[in-house]
Amino acid sequence: MGSRKEIVKHRVVVRPKAEADLNEQARYIARDSLDAALRFWDAAESAFDRLLSFPEIGTSRRFQHPALSNIRSWPIPGFEKYVIFYRATSTGVDVLRIIHAARDLSGIFGPEGS
Repeated sequence: MGSRKEIVKHRVVVRPKAEADLNEQARYIARDSLDAALRFWDAAESAFDRLLSFPEIGTSRRFQHPALSNIRSWPIPGFEKYVIFYRATSTGVDVLRIIHAARDLSGIFGPEGS
C-alpha cells in the first residue's frame, strides 16, 4: 500500500483582540469617510492573504515576554500607519493584533528586546 499524505489547508486565524482592533480602526476611519473604512477592510483582507502566501515577509519583532516569540509585523498596504502583528505557524498565519503605528507598543506588548 502507498503512503497516505495528510493535506493541511493553510489559513489565517484572526484572534479576538485583532478582530476588535480591526473593528475599532474601521469605525475611527469611518468617522471621516465610510468609503475609506471599506477600503481599509479590503486592504486588511488583502494583507492577510499576502501574509498567508508569504508569511516571512514581515519584520521580525522581539519582545521580552516568552509568549510573544516569533512575532512579525506588516503594515496594511495603503494604510501603512496600521500594522498587523502576527505569527507564522505550520498551518498558516495567526493575527494577534492590528495596531496604529503611533501607539505605545511597550504598553501593549511589553518592552521590545534587542
